[in-house]
Amino acid sequence: MTEFFLHSFNTLSHGLIGYIIPFLFVLTIVVFFHELGHFLVARWCGVRVLTFSLGFGPELAGFNDRHGTRWKISAIPLGGYVKFFGDDSEASTPSTEALASMSAEEQAGSFHHKKVGPRAAIVAAGPIANFILAIVIFTCLFTFFGKPSTTARVDKIEANSAAAKAGFQVGDIVTAIDGKTIGSFSDMQRVVGVHAGVQLNFTIKRGDSTLQLKGTPEQREVKDPFGNAHRLGVLGITRATSPGDVVTERVDPATAMWLGVKETWFVVDRTLAYIGGVFTGREAADQVGGPIRIAQISGQVATIGFTALVHLAAVLSISIGLLNLFPVPLLDGGHLLFYAVEAVRGRPLSNRAQEMGFRIGLGLVLMLMVFATYNDILHLAAS
Repeated sequence: MTEFFLHSFNTLSHGLIGYIIPFLFVLTIVVFFHELGHFLVARWCGVRVLTFSLGFGPELAGFNDRHGTRWKISAIPLGGYVKFFGDDSEASTPSTEALASMSAEEQAGSFHHKKVGPRAAIVAAGPIANFILAIVIFTCLFTFFGKPSTTARVDKIEANSAAAKAGFQVGDIVTAIDGKTIGSFSDMQRVVGVHAGVQLNFTIKRGDSTLQLKGTPEQREVKDPFGNAHRLGVLGITRATSPGDVVTERVDPATAMWLGVKETWFVVDRTLAYIGGVFTGREAADQVGGPIRIAQISGQVATIGFTALVHLAAVLSISIGLLNLFPVPLLDGGHLLFYAVEAVRGRPLSNRAQEMGFRIGLGLVLMLMVFATYNDILHLAAS
């Protein structure tokens, strides 16, 4: 047991030293735009912003802008916050005494004295900014680098695989799955990967003929080039890439933006499907990762190149935006839940009810962090 923890510690120390810079780069971009969303809409709604912080804890560096907002970098780089006038904490819980003693002029700049609509808009702006950031990143990548693709051609079929049972033959080209057009081999992999155990209808081109085949992808544990294991649906088809097979399609900005929206939705859809699978028992929760896993993946992706690291920032931005929309008190989604109840009741929940909600939310968030960190350590020890 002692050797296990020593190995885990040594692996963790070595990994974090090598991954810390790309990790901070990715996380800082995502957190900055999330908090910027809150900040900009708050300013637009006339709310005074006291603090814009990247990180938590003691301040390392900062400055005051002409509106009196303190912009700062804090010691613990695992998030950030925007503190509004009238807030009692970084979680935007109200200060009852401060709110009661405010003058009419001060109330005009107080977040908690705004109507429920502006407050909801300010809170929702953070996650929305994360989705917009992802779309912008994907749009830029498609615009400047194009869309690489290879024909969804079958070059090799594993014996007794799902593809063999479905009747695929070498040379077949998959053109659609369940009626949705397949433009590349990667498109096919994506669809198949998220439909393990689900029968799919394949439209294929075989010579001059068009055929319909039915196949059910098998779930397998597949390792990426860095050795990270992922459970995906697999047909058992291999594509042999020859020189000239990879085609980079140049797209105009409008098309690139549409592709960026589709890419963003794919990540959202896949994330929600995984979470649903965990609760129904179809997916294992060991894929849930925390800051350590993000740092490890950031370092691995950074070895591919800057473009891949920016792509990771887009994916992480979507994940953080989605996570913050969950109706858990302490997260943005929890605030939105309280505001929805307030809009229906015509008055906010009592301070005691909100305080209890925030305590429950804090407990849930801490449990998730502990569980994710535990998974991260086990993942590092096994690698």
